[in-house]
Amino acid sequence: MLAALRCMVIRDLTLAMRHRSDVLTTVFFFIIVVSLFPLGVGPDAQLLKEMAAGVVWVAALLASMLSLTRLFADDFNDGTLEQLLLVPQPLALIVLGKVLAHWIISGLPLVLMSPLLGLQFGLEGDELIMLMVTLLIGTPVLSLLGAIGAALTLGLRGGGVLVSLLVLPLYIPVLIFGAGAVTASAAGMGADGHLSLMGAILLLALALAPWASAAALRISVE
Repeated sequence: MLAALRCMVIRDLTLAMRHRSDVLTTVFFFIIVVSLFPLGVGPDAQLLKEMAAGVVWVAALLASMLSLTRLFADDFNDGTLEQLLLVPQPLALIVLGKVLAHWIISGLPLVLMSPLLGLQFGLEGDELIMLMVTLLIGTPVLSLLGAIGAALTLGLRGGGVLVSLLVLPLYIPVLIFGAGAVTASAAGMGADGHLSLMGAILLLALALAPWASAAALRISVE
């Protein structure tokens, strides 16, 4: 099972590297959206610092959604998905491999870029570390929950819009606790509660989302 998981991750990463423009689109969208706010708000350092966490998290949320429609679409169009349904390994394990590859492509770069972008808002050492930690915990949740929406809308016309309508309400708790942890850290308050809740959401999504996505994929294929 671990070999199947590893093969699926390597396969999807290899395919993604053949379409680097799709990967770069997510990163550039994240950078541009975050960078526009300091230009539009002005040089008010206190205001920028207060809005930093929310801006970065909303930008990361929107950027991660850009590639959701392609999570299963290519395999569905060329018939690979039907073959994956026949493998002896659980389909949820295959979905988990694809989600992990999706996070490495679209989530991990956002985590690595966040400290540099946080400097534009006047965030300092501990606040930048907290921003990076929250994104490191939260972005896998975005990929896991997004996989459910992508599987439910697979093969439907206008699937991108439907994915947004389905997953955005599910993203709200992650957004609130992620931005709240950074804000609490900036205010000198403890962020342990926010991080604990985010960790619980991640574990819950990791346990349930692959199975829900697998069930949705079977329905979509049939």
